[in-house]
Amino acid sequence: MRPVVVAGAVIALDQATKWLVQRAFPHEGAGCGVIPGLLDFCLVRNTGAAWGVLSGRQTFLIVFSLLMLAVLVWRRQALLGNLPLRWLVLGLLAGGICGNLIDRVWLGSVVDFIDFHWGRSHFPAFNVADSSLCIGVGLFLLLQWREERRQKTG
Repeated sequence: MRPVVVAGAVIALDQATKWLVQRAFPHEGAGCGVIPGLLDFCLVRNTGAAWGVLSGRQTFLIVFSLLMLAVLVWRRQALLGNLPLRWLVLGLLAGGICGNLIDRVWLGSVVDFIDFHWGRSHFPAFNVADSSLCIGVGLFLLLQWREERRQKTG
């Protein structure tokens, strides 16, 4: 039940922030500075995956997302085992996948808006679902590493 609550919270926050951004900024590229020289909110429509990879391949990305979600749910025990906080990892990953999947199906692209930059360096825009995926993967790797260390010293 906990993974469903986490996934639901991620999806709700993701979709609410995307809705607000689309209402606030009438066209792609419109935005506002949040922290000058570091962070802007700017409407970006991404027809690809991370960093625009596979741009324009929406059908493939939708099918891939559905497959990954199915594998994650059906093979969760094999993938996550008895890791502590596995429910949180599962919820973050499922919520992130679903948040962007909703955009792909209903809008034909993913709404990104969090835009970091530093001087001439610029990180591609992202959203709450992307953040959830990154945090979920990072937490999984950290927990896996910690568990392997515990078993070696155990």
